[in-house]
Amino acid sequence: MKSIDIREKTSQDTDWAKTLMLESWGSEVMVLQGRLYHPAELPGYIAEIDQERVGLITYLLEQRSCEIITLNSLQPGLGIGTRLLDAVKRSAKQSGCTEMKLFTTNDNTDALRFYQKYGFHLDMLLKDGIAPDRALKPEIPMKAENGIPIRDYLLLKIGLES
Repeated sequence: MKSIDIREKTSQDTDWAKTLMLESWGSEVMVLQGRLYHPAELPGYIAEIDQERVGLITYLLEQRSCEIITLNSLQPGLGIGTRLLDAVKRSAKQSGCTEMKLFTTNDNTDALRFYQKYGFHLDMLLKDGIAPDRALKPEIPMKAENGIPIRDYLLLKIGLES
């Protein structure tokens, strides 16, 4: 099994993170609930195998909540996403956060499975929540590669007590 090293994202990772966002999400900018995010500029962690970047997680700390903005694993099935979530969870706890949360879209069945296995709970459905964001970022597709229409946001949360 390959060793996965996790480290904080630094300014030297900015260009790589921008390229990853373009390749993964079609833009350097993320739109969520009418808010614009620049993940390459957010705090985060990088996963590396043999000094090669293989994963990125970005997040925001607001009040007592930690919101995951992006999570990318370039080699699925190795535990990269779990290790990145663990790193953010430790940081969030140290910062006094009582919960971690994230939004995903209704079509993202792989993410829903992954996050629920990790311990996240479905908290809220934002029916037709994508429409206002699509107005700000028209490149958001109408359908996912799996054929599911992209319409709704799902809010997932996990408590950080103890």
